[in-house]
Amino acid sequence: MPTETPSDRGFNHGQPRRSNRLARQSSPYLLQHAHNPVDWWAWGPDAFAEARHRDVPILLSIGYSTCYWCHVMERECFENDEVAALMNERFVCIKVDREEHPAVDDVYMTAVQMTTGRGGWPLNVCLDPRSLKPFWGGTYFPHQPRHGLPSWPEVLTRLSDAWRRERPSVEAQAERIAAAVRDHLESPGQPVHIGQREISEATGRLLQSLDRVHGGFGGAPKFPQPAFLDLLMDVRPLAGDDSTGDAIDQALRITLERMAMGGMFDQVAGGFHRYSVDERWLVPHFEKMLYDNALLAAVYARAASRMSDPFFAMIARRVIEYLRREMLLPNGTFASAQDAEIDAREGKSYVWTPEDLAQSLDPDDATLAARAYGLDAEANFRDPHHPDEPAAFVLALHARPERLAHDLGVSVAALQESITRINERLLDHRNKRPQPSRDDKAITSWNGLVISALAVASIELDEPSFLDVAERAAESLWREHRDAQGRIIRSRRGETVGGSASLEDYAYLTRGLLDLAQAAETRNSSRAELHHARAAELVTMARDLFRDSLGRWCDTPPDAPDLFVRAASITDGAMPSASGVMLLNLFELAECDRRAKDDAIALLSAFSGAIADSPLACATALRGLVRLLVAGDGLSRDADAESAGGNTGSFAPGTENPAGEPMLPVEVFASVERVSVSRETPGMFRVLLRIRPGYHIAAAEPHPSGGEPIELSPLRVSLVDGRGLAVYADYPPGELFRAFEDGPEALVHRGEIEFDVVIERGEGAIGRPVLTLSYQACSERECLRPTTVELDVAVDVS
Repeated sequence: MPTETPSDRGFNHGQPRRSNRLARQSSPYLLQHAHNPVDWWAWGPDAFAEARHRDVPILLSIGYSTCYWCHVMERECFENDEVAALMNERFVCIKVDREEHPAVDDVYMTAVQMTTGRGGWPLNVCLDPRSLKPFWGGTYFPHQPRHGLPSWPEVLTRLSDAWRRERPSVEAQAERIAAAVRDHLESPGQPVHIGQREISEATGRLLQSLDRVHGGFGGAPKFPQPAFLDLLMDVRPLAGDDSTGDAIDQALRITLERMAMGGMFDQVAGGFHRYSVDERWLVPHFEKMLYDNALLAAVYARAASRMSDPFFAMIARRVIEYLRREMLLPNGTFASAQDAEIDAREGKSYVWTPEDLAQSLDPDDATLAARAYGLDAEANFRDPHHPDEPAAFVLALHARPERLAHDLGVSVAALQESITRINERLLDHRNKRPQPSRDDKAITSWNGLVISALAVASIELDEPSFLDVAERAAESLWREHRDAQGRIIRSRRGETVGGSASLEDYAYLTRGLLDLAQAAETRNSSRAELHHARAAELVTMARDLFRDSLGRWCDTPPDAPDLFVRAASITDGAMPSASGVMLLNLFELAECDRRAKDDAIALLSAFSGAIADSPLACATALRGLVRLLVAGDGLSRDADAESAGGNTGSFAPGTENPAGEPMLPVEVFASVERVSVSRETPGMFRVLLRIRPGYHIAAAEPHPSGGEPIELSPLRVSLVDGRGLAVYADYPPGELFRAFEDGPEALVHRGEIEFDVVIERGEGAIGRPVLTLSYQACSERECLRPTTVELDVAVDVS
């Protein structure tokens, strides 16, 4: 079982330290830092007043309890007495748990992303103490200079010196950054016509970016992106039985299969890790988040029902079993996360060796487990932070159960019985190891997602017990996650509440209650009406707190004293946008509430400009638009926004010329169907790429000599599972391209190109080689996600 997060985690050399102010907090993340020599403050007016009194900048450090790099920076910097002394002398240092204060995290993450082009956690930002506007931001920094990064003490010294000696320019920079953040997060944009075109464009872009070998969208690192999968499932009925429908089916199936077969899915205990560090879903970043597993449980349950796939049903059940076994709290709510590391080793509890199998299983089961989970090949995991330690295995299936059973000459039922027995024994063995810590606070919004997933799965998988668990969680939230006025609170840990609720909490909990009402209705439960009434009550309260005069639903209430901007966003991130989920809620309530329908149309109109600019980034909102089109309603209430009305006929992805065009901007051809390779004779063939007019692709070396580097994925031919083989390509040189005057230059290809590919045999065992080609296509206006396609060339090795 998981261990709870200790408050004394990270002691320096095991020696006791005095506690700082964070020892009085309830957040597991803040408690992890409660014994740092840094004089941390919690986010709030007392810290702001201290910084203003001392006339020093605020050093804001944001993270969460299961964040690997947060732990690393704590060990290297925040536990160091000399570094802490520098921080305490020159700054007022504030620690924030991003899970308790998502709005704070969103504002300052936006600032860092806009000024540096990247983001992540730990998020470290320097603020003007009077305005709380940021004048500098970054993420992880080491104690000593490393990998091109300056040391944290160097950064601190430069920031402090600038504050002391160049105050006017620092304050001016803070104003500029704040203005840019405000424009990005507050600007409503002009309402525009939206409808079927945006749905087609988003679907087309998803299908264009599909990794046709491994599933998923784009390259490594790979995130599960359930919002995209939900959108494809909602769009699928509109596509009919044409090629677009087939392409959607293929995208869903290969993505869901490969995620479930890979190491990102915990094959032993169930549940998904946060993301895969490679394109194959093989090696994960090992933390487990409640929201990921809730969203994916619902996705797999929906897909299992719609595609009649027992494998997907099994994965949904195993995710829910994991949540009930390892994340369920005594009051029926769910804990928020499990850590990635143990004893400063990422994944230590999750990886295996053949010796571990031999100790855990009888010989026959050990042989079967090694074959099923890939331990009969080379080790696939080595901790990149501790490269001298021996390699190990992340367990992953090399095939679906049906294929594996066929290869073994047994029935699927017999194989599943054996795998279940093996997993139970491996889990018993694994539970004897030190366990990852668990962040045991219950977050309202994330629990809303779990309630939704349990309710959806109870319907799609016909499983009444899931409804019982969802009912208990919902009742606990309604009883313990509201204040005296009935308003939602953000989180609870034991008897202590944390953070102010945001739109996300209201939207997600409402979604859970509406799904719960539907699930209860399918069971003829009298509680369906209660859940529906509670959902409507939450929407009424949220309307008063978050809806603005433009029809948008903002992320926070107005006049929040600790935020310099009131964000309103429709774009999805790791979780679906709160406004997008509220849109779905409003459309569902609109069946019996005209006010909800008016609010939904006004919300869609207010965000229509953002949706039109980047439809795929607004996948959840597009699901609401799909619902509107299917229902046959228009947006004619406002002349500023209009949909395609009730046109629910088939469509093809892409909006420029959908009929008759190839689905991808690049067609790939090989000169042979098979190629033979031996130690004496390499295999050779030619590849032809035909690039659609109006598009170009990045060359194999896309950066001109001496030119400014730009982020483009190069043209590459690769071997998947190509152990014992090497592949080379004689890529042609690219032509110089510049998207706009004075912009960065790149080397690209247009029209048609051909080149030779050579495969050579080396030493060692041969894997199951698959040839792939990766490219990134761009038009004059934008670049699509990198795409990987399988070359239809079989490799025969002798």
